[in-house]
Amino acid sequence: MFVQAFEYCRVRTASDASALLREHPSAKLLAGGQSLLASMRMGLLTTEMLVDLQDVAELHSCQLLPGASLELGAMRTHGAIATDGAVREFSPGLAALAGDIADSQVRNMGTIGGSLANADPSACWAAGALALDAEITTSRRTLHIDDFFTGLFGTALEPDEVLTKVRFRRPRRFAYLKHEQSASRFAMVGVAVADFGDHVRVAVNGTFEGAVRVPQFEQALQTRFDAEALANAALPADLMPTDIHAGADYRAHLATVLCKRVVCKMNEGDAP
Repeated sequence: MFVQAFEYCRVRTASDASALLREHPSAKLLAGGQSLLASMRMGLLTTEMLVDLQDVAELHSCQLLPGASLELGAMRTHGAIATDGAVREFSPGLAALAGDIADSQVRNMGTIGGSLANADPSACWAAGALALDAEITTSRRTLHIDDFFTGLFGTALEPDEVLTKVRFRRPRRFAYLKHEQSASRFAMVGVAVADFGDHVRVAVNGTFEGAVRVPQFEQALQTRFDAEALANAALPADLMPTDIHAGADYRAHLATVLCKRVVCKMNEGDAP
């Protein structure tokens, strides 16, 4: 399908991008383009303007900060995050999450900011950010990750707001596992677990609401960080979709199985 004609603008600052979004309400931000351009080609989305963020230098940053946190610029690609020494030092599990997203072409183009802003229910970064207690910095404010996602493909971002940075708290240990749909490599279900010592955060993707935290898993693991602690924990089936690949009951069961596997992996010392 041919893409409808649009204007292309390449900006150098996040404030310039925000100004163009205010001036052109139908304009879209172009990060890695892995979801946006595909939607345009399929005719699912049209726009009068693409605002390319590639030249905004601050959005490509990666730095360890005082207070045991890691800050990533929104335009940092999955591939760059996976191979960055600072990320591996901060959390090998976080680098592993980035390195297992799709294939090398997608990892070399797709960005963490684009993934979070798109809020695809199958996105790995959404579950990882929720588990790692992330903070989202935009062109105008800071949002806690618990307040960022608003449902399926929904975020708290305003129409003229630009996601600029993501900050993660250093976990004692962290890991993420997913079960992929074999053809698309999208996660049918994924589970991220972060152990901070004094508390545990667990997030699941692939639900009707996108990525969500799972209080029943968190409470069980805070009592005892062991797979057996999840024996009576279950994700409600009505939280999961049914399609040609799997039913809701299977997906809900799979979430519990994956969470147990993540905990076993962490207890074996494979996920510092």
